[in-house]
Amino acid sequence: MEEIYKRRSIRKYSNKDIEDEKIEKLLKAAMQAPGSRLNAEPWEFIVVRNNETIKKLSRMDVNSKPLSGAKVAIVLIANMETSYFKHAWEQDMAASATTLLLEASYLDLGAVWINVAPKENRMEYISDLFNLDKHLRPFNIISLGYPADGEKNEFLNKYHKDRIHYEKY
Repeated sequence: MEEIYKRRSIRKYSNKDIEDEKIEKLLKAAMQAPGSRLNAEPWEFIVVRNNETIKKLSRMDVNSKPLSGAKVAIVLIANMETSYFKHAWEQDMAASATTLLLEASYLDLGAVWINVAPKENRMEYISDLFNLDKHLRPFNIISLGYPADGEKNEFLNKYHKDRIHYEKY
């Protein structure tokens, strides 16, 4: 529970590189996510370390600016050929992204979710940038780095008792 409670969106990063072992742990965590059907998970990942490509990602639109300082960006892609329930790909991808973010917090990395889907212009931008086939749908981008000074994963109480309803609304 500690990682769930302390995970925050970190948008500013230090200059320190992320180790290969940590990238692999992030990807393993992302692939452990629950999916709509066993062995039919749609997720695929593009790991981006090249600064020029990260800068291009940061120019997708105004919401992608946190990528400009990232050491790594991971683009989550849904492969519709391996997705069993075509109507559930976004839920499957969200679960994968969430487990990746929790692992980032556990590894003392800063991370933030950059929305791509369902915005067609953003999905098209990513598809064009990586020359993706039509059966590959960009879902989101996770911006990663070691938190800059003053930035850290820490508890923020988001519990609101007045939003809980029993048996009826």
